[in-house]
Amino acid sequence: MTYEEALLILDRASKSGSILERDVMDALLKELGNPHLGMKYIHIAGTNGKGSASAYMSSILTRSGYRTGLYTSPYIQEFTERIQVDGVQIPKDELAEITEELDRASDLLEQKGYRRPTVFELITALGFIWFKREKCDVVVLEVGMGGKLDATNSITEAEAYLLMNIGYDHMAELGDTLELIAGEKAGILKAGGGPAVVYAQTPGVMEVFRAACEEKGKEMIIADGELAKAKEMTIDGTVFDYKQFKDLKIPLLGVYQLRNAAVAIECAVALAARGWNITEASMREGLANAYWPGRVEVLQRDPIVIVDGAHNPQGTAALTETLRAIFPGRKFTFVCGVLADKDYDSSLELIAPLTQKFNAVAPNSYRALSSEALAKEMRERSSASIRSFETIPEALDSVLKEAEKNDIICVFGSLYQVGDVRSYFGRNTF
Repeated sequence: MTYEEALLILDRASKSGSILERDVMDALLKELGNPHLGMKYIHIAGTNGKGSASAYMSSILTRSGYRTGLYTSPYIQEFTERIQVDGVQIPKDELAEITEELDRASDLLEQKGYRRPTVFELITALGFIWFKREKCDVVVLEVGMGGKLDATNSITEAEAYLLMNIGYDHMAELGDTLELIAGEKAGILKAGGGPAVVYAQTPGVMEVFRAACEEKGKEMIIADGELAKAKEMTIDGTVFDYKQFKDLKIPLLGVYQLRNAAVAIECAVALAARGWNITEASMREGLANAYWPGRVEVLQRDPIVIVDGAHNPQGTAALTETLRAIFPGRKFTFVCGVLADKDYDSSLELIAPLTQKFNAVAPNSYRALSSEALAKEMRERSSASIRSFETIPEALDSVLKEAEKNDIICVFGSLYQVGDVRSYFGRNTF
């Protein structure tokens, strides 16, 4: 099987959508010899910040001398981004080989009366197999959706459980209150393994997490992002203090990145206390070398062009907070595309006061809101210059042609368009 044939098989599986149950995933793993067992994990759930926390933790662990697997979703430009070991993506021929094995196992499951596995179940199993083959010391495992019924929750325990920021997303599947969503996310907690490291947030969510930790007999370590104090914040990164750690550096931009980094710091300290060989030096080096494209990523400097994957109100609020912090008093040229099933109304309300020009596009997804409909929505909220374009390249061609040297251009609204934006600027690698 070729890599392209493997992607076709996975694409076929994607037609079934997301199914939140564990029976088929557990049966699939059993058919494959339970590759997920006998491994160590850092399990990460939440609405926002999972990817950044995963990047921080994998970088810290790699620089502490551990062979570290990283499993994330979705991908930005290349499917293999989702499965990495020490920053190296799974080779395409190995992905194809394992996908062929997964296809055979799926056939056997159907013969036994099970439904065929979803694409996320297949990819998660693929990751488990490759991480086992690569003899990873530890795997940083990002939840796909929810927690309790997510395919990644097939693991029996983790060295640490990270519960990140909770927001309104996937409400049809997870619940229509932050507390209900938090309860689903907290479903990753197990009686075994290490502590829960929790992103400090609303009292209701924290109470849900506290109750879940008590039920599982887990230590709850609170990462209070308000204690992360920025000393310098530019488009090149941030220098900050957190508790006893002074002059820490992160290249990832965003006020919210200090809060995400606080979770990684608390996790590193907790792992060190449990006997992991993580020093302050390796933690600092890991933070300073973390890499996570598409999150307030600067793609060009003259004029400045930033791309961000913010796709819900919480993410947009974090983006606007960062833009205000780095560029105080400025207004921006936005290029925005959204999915029709997201709460884009609230996101548009958030950016309206910062908007100088607004350029609507449609992400490359069947779920995309048309650019004309998005432009119409924005006209109801802003008197700024508002236009619509069919594609990202068309919008960027126009915006850059008209831009003045000191303009600041920000592209946001959906992760589905980040890859197209990066490719436009010649960033074709993760």
